[in-house]
Amino acid sequence: MLRRLILRDFAIVPSLELEFHPGFSVLTGETGAGKSILVDALQLALGGRGEAAVVREGAARTEISAEFDCPQAARPWLDEAGFETADSLLLRRSVDAQGKSRAWVNGSPATVGQLRELAEHLLDIHGQHAWQGLTRPAAVRELLDARAGVDARALAAAHNRWRAAADALEHARHRHDEVARERERLAWQLGEIDTLAPGDDEWPGLNAEHTRLAHAQALMDAARQALDAVSEQDGSAESDAALALRLLQDVAGHDARLLPVIDGLQAVVAQLSDAAHALNSYLGRAELDPQRLAELDARLGAWMGLARRWRCTPDALPALREQWREALRALDAATDTAALQAELDAAHAHYLALAQQASAARALAAAALGAAVTQAMQSLGMAGGRFEALLLPLAQPQSWGLESVEFAVAGHAGSTPRPLAKVASGGELSRLALAIAVTTLHDDGGAGTLIFDEIDAGIGGTVGDTVGALMKQLGRGRQVLAVTHLAQVAACADHHYVVAKLTRQGHTASTVAPVHGADRVAEVARMLGGERLGDTRLAHAQAMLAGTGAPLDEPDDPPASQGARPRRRTQREGMP
Repeated sequence: MLRRLILRDFAIVPSLELEFHPGFSVLTGETGAGKSILVDALQLALGGRGEAAVVREGAARTEISAEFDCPQAARPWLDEAGFETADSLLLRRSVDAQGKSRAWVNGSPATVGQLRELAEHLLDIHGQHAWQGLTRPAAVRELLDARAGVDARALAAAHNRWRAAADALEHARHRHDEVARERERLAWQLGEIDTLAPGDDEWPGLNAEHTRLAHAQALMDAARQALDAVSEQDGSAESDAALALRLLQDVAGHDARLLPVIDGLQAVVAQLSDAAHALNSYLGRAELDPQRLAELDARLGAWMGLARRWRCTPDALPALREQWREALRALDAATDTAALQAELDAAHAHYLALAQQASAARALAAAALGAAVTQAMQSLGMAGGRFEALLLPLAQPQSWGLESVEFAVAGHAGSTPRPLAKVASGGELSRLALAIAVTTLHDDGGAGTLIFDEIDAGIGGTVGDTVGALMKQLGRGRQVLAVTHLAQVAACADHHYVVAKLTRQGHTASTVAPVHGADRVAEVARMLGGERLGDTRLAHAQAMLAGTGAPLDEPDDPPASQGARPRRRTQREGMP
């Protein structure tokens, strides 16, 4: 639920801080006082479009902060997005005088798109034209699917798989000759490379062996000369080192400082002996092999010739071979009409099973929704009226299923339900939208805060009492905030806020403050009509509040707020 809203230099609000509470709250005020400013501010904080026009005239920027209880459904999203997860969720948005916008979630920078994603878990706003969405087929279907528990994404994915399988089969049938030519080309190219059969790691080894055999004589001559110098000729390195070692060992007993030198010479003699042994072994295995060298020349030539033909480096030939093999396998699969038909049949059966399940769930939900909304209509000035959610079969299956959804309504007894889009009465549509909103939102598990922005426009009389009672009932399970002009609705609220427009030193500003006790009685009396507050209207307002169970005494610790508190009207001021 929404806990706190802070505004700085937003529209005509210099500064405002309001705390909100569970239950049903109303926002009232004179026409033109700016009752919708809070709704506009919340929409901006939750990712709405930000423009320079929202900045109060003369200010550098506007800043809006909205604090919510963090819903469990939003926690996985916060973790995945890298935002801090706590019991509260603080959204902050600023827009400067040039229209540049910035956003934060729990103190970390965020995008406007991320604010919009979070908004789905936090807030639902229903405006006075909410009925317009009920005339759009997609919106109507989504509303019914939410009530029916239909997974529209899984159904759409199954439909896409079915269409893709159908397209693949159709493609294979119409491109048979073209595919056959492409397959023949690939097979010939693979035959060329398969003749060479290049191994994955063959090229580096070929190069190394060819280099060694091409320089075999030079290698053997160098090894022989090195062996002579190390060990076999007179005055070799090994014999000289051994002589030096013997001379020092004979006198080492006379001076211990020679011992490290002796140790070093011993290591040198051992290394020279190992080197002589290794050179002897190398010369024992080394030989000239003209036949093998010729074979390597031919093999390398074949690699390089094929690489030039296919315009690649020799070491890329094995990868090119595998690439062509994969392409050939794909072409074989693309022309296997039997396998493609089997895939099409399986995809169609899967889609049809999901679509039929969705149809059955929609039928049950449509009947329940029709009965619930019809019942709500009876107390909303539409006695005898009937509401139906119609499932209309489609000529062709679509991504959402086998039927479209349409809402139909009969405004009074004896009339035939007609599509909602053809119902002309705006007041009737508003009442119907409210009935649907209350019926559906009471059952689903959506956002914890619901805002009704003058959705009761065109409603009055005893219907207003019912509207207020419905919203109060809805507030028992959700936090509900309504912008209203109806005294009957305001009297049902658990909390009441008043918007006032003031002019000081030539500047106009709106303020919002909670009202209690006599202040609230005076505000409800004002909403009942007339310019002056008389005893009769004050008594009527007090009776309305008492009838709804609203507290008439001011609380000891009213909610913290900033802004001008509406001045309490007295009975004397309201008397003629």
